[in-house]
Amino acid sequence: MNIASLEDDVAQAQLINETLKNAGYSITSFSQGKELLAALAKPTNFDLLLLDWEMLGVNGLDVVRWVRANLGRSIPVVFLTNRDQEADLVTGLQEGADDYVTKPLKARELLARLHALLRRSKAADQNQAFSCGPYFIDPDNNCILLHGQAIELAPKEYELALLLFRNPGRLFSRDVISFNIWNREIPASSRTLDTHLSNIRRKLQMRPENGLRLISSYALGYRLELVNDLPSDPTYSS
Repeated sequence: MNIASLEDDVAQAQLINETLKNAGYSITSFSQGKELLAALAKPTNFDLLLLDWEMLGVNGLDVVRWVRANLGRSIPVVFLTNRDQEADLVTGLQEGADDYVTKPLKARELLARLHALLRRSKAADQNQAFSCGPYFIDPDNNCILLHGQAIELAPKEYELALLLFRNPGRLFSRDVISFNIWNREIPASSRTLDTHLSNIRRKLQMRPENGLRLISSYALGYRLELVNDLPSDPTYSS
């Protein structure tokens, strides 16, 4: 797996290099956004982009906008950022980032997030069927099976479930889900999103005995977690 890293801080760049190489990844480092854009404009074999958000000149946000406009969603993108405000993080996700890791960099967290993204990106064909525990998801036929039994879902319930099954462990804010499923912002006062989430949790029996759980936090958002990876943060509820 070849990862492109955009980082202008020498010490951070070295830490990223060592962390990824020790984990068995190949890495190509860039200290300027324009250099990375020049490389991306040519035929490349990058499997993932790791981008520092805040840089002089062409920054990480500029790069992800160019990538999504010119290369589509074929390359996963992760932001490294000092920003921890929800509004900033939502902006990055809406522009096309797949995930983010806040600084100071924690090696285990970074590797876990990269591994999850690279594992998901192997199924590049969006119509390719896949499994998640006892669930079998068949996008080509808009169907989700639990223990071999098809579950009847409304169209938007299916789209929402598919988004979550394709991204286990990823945190989604209300705004990101709203734009992905309804192509518009849904006011916090509306029960539309909460009703759909409640419906898929019930219909798909998202319970520990089925290996996963849909957890939620009003302040942070929603995440489909494998049971063994559930957070201990008491602000989350199932």
